[in-house]
Amino acid sequence: MLVQLNIRNIVLIDRLDLELGSGLTILTGETGAGKSILLDAFALALGARGDGSLVRQGETQGQVTALFELAPGHPAVEAARAQEIETDGALILRRVQMADGRTRAFINDQPVSAQALRAIGRGLVEIHGQHDDRALVNPALHRQLLDFYGGLGGDVTRLQEVHARLRGLRREQSEEEERLRKARADAEYLRHAHAELNKLAVTDNEENHLAEQRAVMMQAEKVAGELRDAYDTVAGDHAPIPMLSSTLRRLERRETQAPALIQPVVQALDAALSALDLAGQALDTALREADYDPHELERIEERLFALRAAARKYAVATDHLPALADKFAEDLALLDAGETRLKHLAEAEAEAEADYRRLAKDLTAARRAAAARLDAAVMAELPPLKLESASFMTEIREETPGPEGMDQVEFWVKTNPGTRPGPLMKVASGGELARFMLALKVVLADRGSAPTLVFDEIDTGVGGAVADAIGQRLARLAGKVQVLAVTHAPQVAARASQHWRIAKGADAEGESIATRITVLASAARREEIARMLAGATVTAEARAAARRLIEGAA
Repeated sequence: MLVQLNIRNIVLIDRLDLELGSGLTILTGETGAGKSILLDAFALALGARGDGSLVRQGETQGQVTALFELAPGHPAVEAARAQEIETDGALILRRVQMADGRTRAFINDQPVSAQALRAIGRGLVEIHGQHDDRALVNPALHRQLLDFYGGLGGDVTRLQEVHARLRGLRREQSEEEERLRKARADAEYLRHAHAELNKLAVTDNEENHLAEQRAVMMQAEKVAGELRDAYDTVAGDHAPIPMLSSTLRRLERRETQAPALIQPVVQALDAALSALDLAGQALDTALREADYDPHELERIEERLFALRAAARKYAVATDHLPALADKFAEDLALLDAGETRLKHLAEAEAEAEADYRRLAKDLTAARRAAAARLDAAVMAELPPLKLESASFMTEIREETPGPEGMDQVEFWVKTNPGTRPGPLMKVASGGELARFMLALKVVLADRGSAPTLVFDEIDTGVGGAVADAIGQRLARLAGKVQVLAVTHAPQVAARASQHWRIAKGADAEGESIATRITVLASAARREEIARMLAGATVTAEARAAARRLIEGAA
């Protein structure tokens, strides 16, 4: 709840420090004393739109600080932690308003945007008045309020989970369909390419091996003639080997006659014959290797042409053609698997949609049952608020399925018999709207309500028994949440657990007018209520009536 409110230099307020407790706090005072300024300042701290005209004349800036103490698991605390704001359960909202119109926002002294301040402030305080357009009269919140009232949070959570799963399956299905659409468009190409590469059957390093073979064959064609001529010279018909062999044998027969002369010659001739024999063998081998089949060269050249043509066609190196063939095979396999996956996704999506429809239908039935209970509870609150001829109804219409179901929920009213019902905000007048809203808040106070409620003159235009009924309901609300009410009705003021009086007076320097708030003790409180009853001149009868009101409200 709100435990402290500090205001500096906002319009007529120069310095104001307020401490609040639980229960019903009533704020009274003459018209123009500054009650609306106080609420405007409070709203500024909660993220309302800033305005340079709010700064007190002669000052460069104003400031409003609101301190809240909350349970550790309160949604506002969790929202602050989600924005990485450190908190132990206390939240200090501070807003600085510059005279030039700029504002700065802080939560626990950490700078935040006005939007973030407003989002967290919305979970801390609800401000209601005759012309309020934010809280219960906002149709966007009616479904949430009905769910809170009916205790349907768990049902909504389950439906949200199924809806999220359904959306995920639909997204996967859409992505798979798009992938398959592209794959189907390429399927004919993939099959043709895969068949072509399979038929080509490229082996590792085949191009280099064939190129080397081809180079050898082409070089052999050029040197074959020289090799044959050399072979004829060394081992042909006119080769020197027979003549050298005959000469060697004759010299060997004469070697004993002159060994010193003949032995070196014999050794040299023997070496020459050996060398010629080796040369002949080498030439024979070279000739056999150079003797290739022209058809084989043609085959090699055709194979190289086919490999290199495929490499150019598929824009990869020849050595990468086998890997490309494998990839095409995988893509074709994925296409087949994708068809199966798409079928499974469609089945899962149909199952999730059936689950969603079933849960949404059950939730609609639960909402209609909760709506009947809510309508009856609100209707029971209307007669004492002088709305005995009015009707309240929760209108539930089907809408596009979403995370929270298929229901559009809106609070409708009928203010007089014979008139057509319509949306609360459009049908009810200002005073009626405030009383309808009070009846709703009494019914919904412990379900989905902010911890602090502010009511701004919702008793305007009523008196007597109706004002007393409003006071009773504000007091009942204050038993569940913290309530701050601005009122002109003494019947409402009599039920306060804390009573403030707002008035204008001289500031600390006595140089200008400033708004002051006084916490009223019992005697001063009776006097204030007597003033509210009697007007300018407070009579003994008014004081006695004020005492009876306070005693009757105790």
